[in-house]
Amino acid sequence: MSRLSIPARDDVPEASKPILDAVNKQLGAVPNMFCLFATSPAALTGLTNLDAANAKTLNLKTRTGIALAVAQVNRCGYCLSAHSYIGLNLARISPEEARLNRQGQSSDAKIAAAVHFAARVAEARGQVSDADLADVRKAGFSDAQVVEIVSVVAQNVLTNLINNVAQTDIDFPVVTADDLKTAA
Repeated sequence: MSRLSIPARDDVPEASKPILDAVNKQLGAVPNMFCLFATSPAALTGLTNLDAANAKTLNLKTRTGIALAVAQVNRCGYCLSAHSYIGLNLARISPEEARLNRQGQSSDAKIAAAVHFAARVAEARGQVSDADLADVRKAGFSDAQVVEIVSVVAQNVLTNLINNVAQTDIDFPVVTADDLKTAA
């Protein structure tokens, strides 16, 4: 059971309702995480605005790979579950690709560089090495795209932290950080 209350749509502040309605229109449902964020219209607005901005940058497969890598680093079961579902059903990645992403890897060389760099950013809290930065640039990412990768990492760290604090009830097929050990 979640440690913070996850309200129904009708029980959130008025300012959050139109945002939840937009999430529902986009996804066909309102995941628990968004209801949790909706308790604070400011936090929900910040999250959805950052998500919308990030969606205009890197492609969905790359953003999903980053989300999986960061969720694994932060051991966030909610986000691993949500992004595994999104990856398999919306980004159309394979289960093997999802496993690789969680390990900071990919079967696609360019995505691998972004996902590996993102995992390093999350692990090192941004204190990456010159070699880490050189590797992502060598893969063809511009400085602007490095900023975009870090922005996607930050978005996912935010959701990881909220969901880890709340222990948000998972409303997707459950994936845990420990599943990676048993799948290897």
